[in-house]
Amino acid sequence: MESLSVIENLVGFETVSRDSNLPLIDFVQNFLYDHGVDSRRVPSADGRKSNLIATVGPLEPGGIVLSGHTDVVPVDGQDWSRDPFAFHRRGERWYGRGSCDMKGFIGIALSLVPQMNHLRRPIHFALSYDEEVGCLGAPDMIEVIRQELPEPAGVIVGEPTSMAAVTAHKGIVGLRTTVRGYEAHSSQTHRGVSAVMTAARLVSHLEQVAHQLSEETPADNGFAPHATSVHVGVIHGGTALNIISGECQFTWDIRNIPDDDPQDLIDNFEDFCRQEVLPGMRARHQGCSIDTEVLARAPAFDDSNSSILGLVQSLSGRSETYKVAYGTEAGQYQGAGFPTVLCGPGSIDQAHQPDEYIEASEVEAGERFLQALVNELSS
Repeated sequence: MESLSVIENLVGFETVSRDSNLPLIDFVQNFLYDHGVDSRRVPSADGRKSNLIATVGPLEPGGIVLSGHTDVVPVDGQDWSRDPFAFHRRGERWYGRGSCDMKGFIGIALSLVPQMNHLRRPIHFALSYDEEVGCLGAPDMIEVIRQELPEPAGVIVGEPTSMAAVTAHKGIVGLRTTVRGYEAHSSQTHRGVSAVMTAARLVSHLEQVAHQLSEETPADNGFAPHATSVHVGVIHGGTALNIISGECQFTWDIRNIPDDDPQDLIDNFEDFCRQEVLPGMRARHQGCSIDTEVLARAPAFDDSNSSILGLVQSLSGRSETYKVAYGTEAGQYQGAGFPTVLCGPGSIDQAHQPDEYIEASEVEAGERFLQALVNELSS
């Protein structure tokens, strides 16, 4: 498989979202330049990271955007059996952080550039940064594509779908809530206001909201889990066992089905804080507060009638379509007016895991799919 050496190079760059992706972008730009392809950076505001756009073939309408993110999730605390940034094979699997999500797709696509000499409609590469922390990088790149490139026929987002077409996914909003209470000796609970215990009450409320959503949402909508979910992932607070805690902070997310507006849930949560919780806190100390901020937001995606769905199904040889619970940049492309489908090699079950891998058969399937796309756009 010709793509393996390119994937190996990509996996070797430690592009965890907290770090710069510029060394990888340098590599891709040089790779494309060596094959006669110019590319353009769309950098982050601080210049530490960058998107990359490149067009192979004629600057004509009707091409296809191949979209992929260059960042990966951390390996901290995970029990990897080997160096996570050394792409290696064991049996019929290729291991390495990002091998599945989603440097495998990017590597396969890049490896086919030498075979794109006779394109009659273009292939546009669109490589983003910071997808894993809220799809932060793609919007500026998508705006450049919308304003400056000939209108493409659609976008294929190469997330790991086992080469099946995905036409809908949930949205995501990441939030942080900070509770400020009033410190006192823990024996004087009548004087203090515990930020930790207040936060626990709020977390319990969010759990009840999630349960209600699960009960009220039809179970046959194609999503698993079927309902908009609410999840608290991290909580920190307090100073010592014998001090009533003055501050507690927790981060949480909403993963909404396309029919639900996450802002309604946020507004309802803030109403609960303001009307049900804060009055009791401030009756004891006026300085108490509860503040919630949005850290990241990416829209849901639902394009079951995408005009390029038939093309994707024809290229993959698979007619079934799916909906998924995880979020991607597809909703941002759809919001900009581009017909969009998710389809890429690997399984999401292996993404973000220690010893992340992609099956050799999935790499082969991805090569067949993208080679068929090249052939289609060359005819």
